[in-house]
Amino acid sequence: MTAVLEHTDVLRFVALGDSVTVGLGDPTPDGGWRGWAALLSESLAPPGHVELINLARCGARVRDVVADQLPYALAGHPTLASVVVGVNDTLRGRFELATIASDLDEAITRLREAGALVLTASLPDPGIMLRIPGLLRHPLARRIQAINTVLDHLAARHGTVHLDLTRHPALYDRHMWGVDRIHPSERGHRLLAQLFAVMLADHGVHLWDRLDPQPSHPAPSAWAQVRWLATKGTGWVLRRSLDLLPHLVRMGISEWWHRVRNRTARLDARLRSEIDNVLAALAPEPAAGSGVLEDS
Repeated sequence: MTAVLEHTDVLRFVALGDSVTVGLGDPTPDGGWRGWAALLSESLAPPGHVELINLARCGARVRDVVADQLPYALAGHPTLASVVVGVNDTLRGRFELATIASDLDEAITRLREAGALVLTASLPDPGIMLRIPGLLRHPLARRIQAINTVLDHLAARHGTVHLDLTRHPALYDRHMWGVDRIHPSERGHRLLAQLFAVMLADHGVHLWDRLDPQPSHPAPSAWAQVRWLATKGTGWVLRRSLDLLPHLVRMGISEWWHRVRNRTARLDARLRSEIDNVLAALAPEPAAGSGVLEDS
């Protein structure tokens, strides 16, 4: 598969997703955020020949991407689009895999039908990053596994450039994550951008420049990290606790009950059955488009 982009053309890169794609964890000197999508765009084409439209929003779930971001993405006539979302869906009390799968399918299908090459990624396990105890982490891990299975299925069916983050243990290195352990640090954002760049190159996309994996800004001081936790991190933890914690406790009790009776396999079997039903309900027809960047 070959995809050539002439430098006289303008590559339109539209990024959809949540706070990771917003760039949280990779601050700029002016107080904004940069992030992996901006870093990747710099390697795609020389200045003036690539346009990044970052539609991602903090706290966005899959439904928000389809309802709020997708219409603007399609209006931008993207050459390249990224859909990196799902972690927030796992961190909410209500988790409906069938709806999540249908919405992901719609977003990817419509972007592919619009002629965009689509970037997708599986999700790392937030339970590991947040160091949640095992009884509570396993229910979250099942949710991550369910979404990742759906993402893998849709990536294969639609021909997306799919980054399997579960196969990159370097992502769990503490230096790759910010003080909140849920958003990448600058080094982590650079790693994501570099991994996507390698995937694009493997798909025949001719990159303009190589990404530097080394941070360009000094790491936040200990005081800056404490200040972030006090002013913003605490609020994030409180909001997630009020929504997720009661459900997570119930799931943890269920996990414990099944474990002491050696019935954990039943939970796994129930998950596999739900995933099978969800995948079977997805339309079998692939999206239109060739899966390569076209000269604009």
